[in-house]
Amino acid sequence: MAIRVVQLGSPREAGEGLRLGTVRRPPRGVPKAEFASRDYYDTWLPALSPSADLMKDGQAAQADGSDKAWSAFATKFRKELAAPDVARLLDLLAGLSRQTDFSLGCYCDDEARCHRSVLREELAARGAQFR
Repeated sequence: MAIRVVQLGSPREAGEGLRLGTVRRPPRGVPKAEFASRDYYDTWLPALSPSADLMKDGQAAQADGSDKAWSAFATKFRKELAAPDVARLLDLLAGLSRQTDFSLGCYCDDEARCHRSVLREELAARGAQFR
């Protein structure tokens, strides 16, 4: 049992389980009824995405390419993840990773410069299991 971190819209892998979309906005131009069948997500979980303002900082950090800009974004995102409701959600997902398979993802091409890399680290710190 474990979590897979995926790019939304990529083909599903066997045993991936429920796919959680940790994005601020649903995919553009895709009818809601087709989110799962087009391999985006089964359940939308925007609480695990950066706030709208922080998302702009993250996109700027991706475009900038500097480690300093990315580190500043990651620090701010970790502060958002520390909010009590979000922290409890991360604790829940870490616990579930020891009982069932599921995946979480975002649209970004490069996980290293995507908020899902921060999510991976935060979940790992809570004892989550990954594939």
